[in-house]
Amino acid sequence: MGRERAPVPSRKKQNSGPSPFGLLLWTAVVGLIFGVIGFGELAEDGLRKSRNNFHPHSASGDIVLVTIDDRALQTVGRWPWPRRQHAEMIDRLTEAGAKRIFFDILVETRSNPQDDRMLSEAIRRSGRTVLPVRAQSGPSGMVQSSPGPLGMFGNGAQLASINVTYNYQNAVWRLPYSVDVGGKRLPSFAASLAGHEGSTGEFIVDYSVKPTSIPQIAADKVLAGRFDPRLVKGKDVVIGTDTKAIGDQYFIPGVGQMGGVYIQILGAETLKQGKPVYLGWVPPFLLAIALVALVLFRQRRRSHNWDLGAATVALLLAPVGLEAYLIFVDVTPALFVILAVWAVLGRRSIRSRGLVHAISGLPNLSALRSNREGRNQALIAARVLNYEEIVAALPAEQERQLVEQIVSRLRVGAPDRTLYQGDGGIFAWFEEARLPFGNHIEALNALLRNPARVGAQQVDLSISFGVEIGSGRSLSNRLACALVAAEEAAHDGLKWKYHDPEMLADASWKLSMLSQLDSAVDKGEVWVAYQPKLDLKTRKVVGAEALARWTHPEKGPISAAEFITAAEQHDRIGKLTDFVLDQAIGAAAAVNRKQRGFGMAVNLSARLLADKGFVLRLQAMLARHDLPPELLTLELTETAALAGRESAFDMLAALREFGVKISIDDYGTGLSTLDYLKKIPASEIKIDQSFVKAMLDNRSDQVMVQSTIALAHSLGRKVVAEGVESHLVLDALVEMGCDVGQGFVIGRPMSLESLLRRLSSSRHSRVA
Repeated sequence: MGRERAPVPSRKKQNSGPSPFGLLLWTAVVGLIFGVIGFGELAEDGLRKSRNNFHPHSASGDIVLVTIDDRALQTVGRWPWPRRQHAEMIDRLTEAGAKRIFFDILVETRSNPQDDRMLSEAIRRSGRTVLPVRAQSGPSGMVQSSPGPLGMFGNGAQLASINVTYNYQNAVWRLPYSVDVGGKRLPSFAASLAGHEGSTGEFIVDYSVKPTSIPQIAADKVLAGRFDPRLVKGKDVVIGTDTKAIGDQYFIPGVGQMGGVYIQILGAETLKQGKPVYLGWVPPFLLAIALVALVLFRQRRRSHNWDLGAATVALLLAPVGLEAYLIFVDVTPALFVILAVWAVLGRRSIRSRGLVHAISGLPNLSALRSNREGRNQALIAARVLNYEEIVAALPAEQERQLVEQIVSRLRVGAPDRTLYQGDGGIFAWFEEARLPFGNHIEALNALLRNPARVGAQQVDLSISFGVEIGSGRSLSNRLACALVAAEEAAHDGLKWKYHDPEMLADASWKLSMLSQLDSAVDKGEVWVAYQPKLDLKTRKVVGAEALARWTHPEKGPISAAEFITAAEQHDRIGKLTDFVLDQAIGAAAAVNRKQRGFGMAVNLSARLLADKGFVLRLQAMLARHDLPPELLTLELTETAALAGRESAFDMLAALREFGVKISIDDYGTGLSTLDYLKKIPASEIKIDQSFVKAMLDNRSDQVMVQSTIALAHSLGRKVVAEGVESHLVLDALVEMGCDVGQGFVIGRPMSLESLLRRLSSSRHSRVA
């Protein structure tokens, strides 16, 4: 019986597709839409950032930055600084001969009256201070304007705008020359620094200026008078922050996160070089259309790869020279036109070479993927596991004989079967999904395990099969699933195996969950619920625990145990903790405006105690929301991460000294036992709910709860029992002398609005 060859598509069919005019028209229309909607913004920013590396240069040196960084915060004290210190900086810089002093720190609200008066007098004495007015806008296009500096400050100073428009990456590519604020046009900091106060519109910031070349003086040195006055004499000085603990951080292309003050200075350095010119995306787009038309309509087309390749390189490199002279263009719509045409022509070229395997002449996997009839059929994949090993031992000309042996056996019982071959011993075919092909696959497996004769040699074949019944996915995905099933069958010692789509979906979710969690925080999918805590003596709600909740737009509510545990184990808990802390502190401040002394508890993974900036960020949050630190309790989890880390205990001591309370969470489980009770400066112990729930039914759990309460009280620490889900358990805890209870019988996790309503309606009530 002769070997069957699959029909190869005719050349006419292979070359089918739009005519040159149709291809040009389609590409021009899609490219026009591409440019109008700004679809290539992400790629454009990346290209511009890369091009900056070709012409980096230093700042002019005419602008000096006085920076308030982490070291200054550690030297001077926590933020915000008393305004008397800002006044002292202005006085010292004025005495040193600074030309102008740009103060990139908002003074919109009152502080200590004496400090405010000292700052006002310093501004008036200087006569050369410029204060900021903000009107910040983001990707949504919303604008949030502030009232501006207080009159006592603004009367003695000039005003300038620090308005910025940032993108998806928190990067600022354009700055305004001036901004209309309350009917008055104010220059931007950048324009004022560069002497372009009368200009309007926007300009592109030249980020090829190296931020590290900007002359800098640490703010703590200015306060101490330990700086050379010659560094600022006759120069413009900008006072600004550059620390994550304070915020106001933006992405500087090619550098990373830096203080927003750098954007204004780099914008000024841009204008000092000249006035930037922005030509947009239309000129390169029209040039690309002209070049594509030349390639498509000329008779000799073999050189299209060279022509289109040269055009691509020119579009990538030409802006380098233009930007050195502050001439900016957008090239991604033009690149899209050229690359789209190049891809279509390349695809036609590849298809013209045929859809058959070079060794056997069988249809290859590309032919399988283009078989539309196979979408409604089951797909079976066979993998010869030792194929590469066999081929390596055979002469090159005998690989074809090996394939013929395999194919002849795979066709037993179905001589008209169309087989598709891939590299590395992969074979596949379609079957009617309703047929019971399991017995047939087992028979093929037995047949293929008999040695195959290739030339004078006998070789043993090791083979496994995978089946994908039909999931509505693309043929490429279905083939991959069938091959995964074949691999799993070999691993499990089976002859064949079905693909399990649920297992693949679960694996895909677990692989992407942590990356989705970071973006979920930014998108507002993650929110905070508050579970009340009851003082068991007074029977009043005296606090709450903040609990992270994630509502996925497709999967719905995600188990907190699932995503929090995964985040802790993979050291991705920091961003989530900062978010929950900020929300919880703000909620506690809101409650305390109505009910004084209301405490808030937030879980803190011990892994975060290695983050040296955590304490500063926490202090900044408490100051921003005006919440006394003694009303915040950090419930320490993952205590196993404390092993052998003395620095972690030092940070806990620093938090206690600052006033924040520490609680040992889940006491009685893992390593949160007596040894850590002695080392951790905790003010309370939280008994794990597994003991509390079972204490009435299990004598050992009851002893554990009772002994923990007695031990904690002997050490002068409070006890919180979580998992209180019945009145009987609640009464038992009262008899044992437990201080605080938390659980469903007291209150389930709820929104802040629900918590406020409950406190308002039951302020004087007791739990029955």
